[in-house]
Amino acid sequence: MKKIVISFVFSLLLCGALRAESLEARNKLLLTAGQGRVEPQYNFGVIYTSCQRSESKDVEALTCYRLMADDGLAVGQNNLGVAYAKGQGVTQNYAESAKWYYLAAMQGLVQAQFNLGTLYENGLGVSQSYAEAQQWYRRAAMQRLEYVHNLVNSPRVIINFDEALPYYQRMADQKLVLGQNKLGELSQSGQGVIKDYVVAAKWYGLAAAQGFGKAQYNLGSMYQSGQGVAQNYSEALKWYRKAAEQGFAPAQYNLGEMYFQGQGVPQNYAEALKWYHKAADQGLFQAQYALGSIYSQGQGVPQNDVEAVKWYRRAAAQGVAITPNTGMISDLGNAVTKRHTDAALRWYHTAADHGESRAQYALGSIYSQGLGVPQNDVEAVKWYRFAAEQGLAQAQSDLGTMIYQGRGVTKNDAEVVYWYRKSAMLGLSEAQYNLAWMYYQGQGVRKNYGKAMKYYIMAARHGVAQAQFNLANGYYKGEGVTKSYDEAAKLYQLAAVQGLALAQFNLGAMFYQGQGVPKNNVEAVKWYRLAASSGLVQAQYNLGLMYYQGQGVAKNNTEALKWYSLAADQGYAYGQCNLGGMYYQGEGVAQNMAKALKWYRLAAVQGNADAQFYLGIRKILIYLL
Repeated sequence: MKKIVISFVFSLLLCGALRAESLEARNKLLLTAGQGRVEPQYNFGVIYTSCQRSESKDVEALTCYRLMADDGLAVGQNNLGVAYAKGQGVTQNYAESAKWYYLAAMQGLVQAQFNLGTLYENGLGVSQSYAEAQQWYRRAAMQRLEYVHNLVNSPRVIINFDEALPYYQRMADQKLVLGQNKLGELSQSGQGVIKDYVVAAKWYGLAAAQGFGKAQYNLGSMYQSGQGVAQNYSEALKWYRKAAEQGFAPAQYNLGEMYFQGQGVPQNYAEALKWYHKAADQGLFQAQYALGSIYSQGQGVPQNDVEAVKWYRRAAAQGVAITPNTGMISDLGNAVTKRHTDAALRWYHTAADHGESRAQYALGSIYSQGLGVPQNDVEAVKWYRFAAEQGLAQAQSDLGTMIYQGRGVTKNDAEVVYWYRKSAMLGLSEAQYNLAWMYYQGQGVRKNYGKAMKYYIMAARHGVAQAQFNLANGYYKGEGVTKSYDEAAKLYQLAAVQGLALAQFNLGAMFYQGQGVPKNNVEAVKWYRLAASSGLVQAQYNLGLMYYQGQGVAKNNTEALKWYSLAADQGYAYGQCNLGGMYYQGEGVAQNMAKALKWYRLAAVQGNADAQFYLGIRKILIYLL
């Protein structure tokens, strides 16, 4: 299990002019310090901390800071606090550090207020108190806007966006890059403000123009994806390069990706490798994993299993091993040796045994799919359950599905509902959809159309096409919601544009009948065609009928025959019956009584009344003829 490394930023007041003093100046200050004058004593301490340190210099600086602190000077109190926090010239003592920070902070020294906040946030020398940390961070932020970033981005000190936004706006108005970039991030994500990619790109651009690497990276991402700006790989490459040359690892990785994919630049594996290495050397696991994949497949470099495993191993140490990454297991299993696959599994097992929920989920996926190991549903259920009990939504959903299918565990619909509900409440759309289905079918829970529609609505809002389709059916039939053709048509369209054939077919039918939308046979044909091209038999039949009758399209018996044939070949009785009629009449094809009777017979044995009638009557007619 990876250890959390807590990073502290202690502000030590250092004056640039004093740091540039000559050795002669330092000797003069030493004389005045010995005479007990406060101001030179402080300067002496600062100069010593600016030089190459030794234990004796730390001690002498500490003496000067203590004289200043005892005299009530806030800067001396703060720097004495820093010395105790870092153990410079004195035994490390956070409690003593907190005392001196507090004295300086109460005098309004901004660095001391911030430093005191870090101690409260992390419980060092004081009882941990996020409220106290927030109070001191806020005081510092009120004086110096650059401290706003620490206030808002601390993972354990909660501040709402309504309170944070004015700070960021003030920073941005003063052309501070942290504020500009943060407003860009908020506008891109829609956190606390209206999501607006154009506004996000504007703020990123302002910060990027000032040379801020993270903003340059963010602006490059906008150009690469076409969010808020016209998609432009050349511009993306330009901004990624600017950030990458500053050493920003994610930009180095993305620049490598663009060279690897040939986006905005001719494909160049050597350049890709160069930038991947720069990012990987900084510990970016995506780049380390990319190098592993490149070496395992020999892309732009000689294939080298040893190098591949080396980079996979580094990626695993950076977090890949505790993230579901089936590609890594697949690569290890295919490109290296079983020993290396076993090593990857050991990394997952080590993290999982230490309670890392994502590693437990990864093992569940590995055993469920048989990735690098024999498929083992019992093991999969075991690891999914461990992760699910820790609150991992995807694990809860997958565990529910395993139980529903009776894989590795006794089928139990009530338990399925239990896990789907937990996952759905955490916002996982597939669990919301599956829970809705359970309520609709009455499996594991009493049938309840109202609750089914409630969860379909949740999943539909996440863009799940099947949920949009089922919700549309609910509105069409009035099941669990007030009947509304208008709502049904809207939802069918949302699912249809995502390519769901059933929704395309139903939307075509809505246009044909004029339900929820104005009657429009041309639109009906359009949606029938999309569904028919996906192989939906009902749509193939309806499209054939539209061609036969000339509705929404010019009458064309050849096209009608084509679509009837496709439906008939799939065993659709209506298609078989109409195809029989085409052969009988010789429409779109040469008349062929044998084929006509064949298709009538196939439809008739399925119970199609029209086919049974025509089969009987036309047999008689053929006999009479």
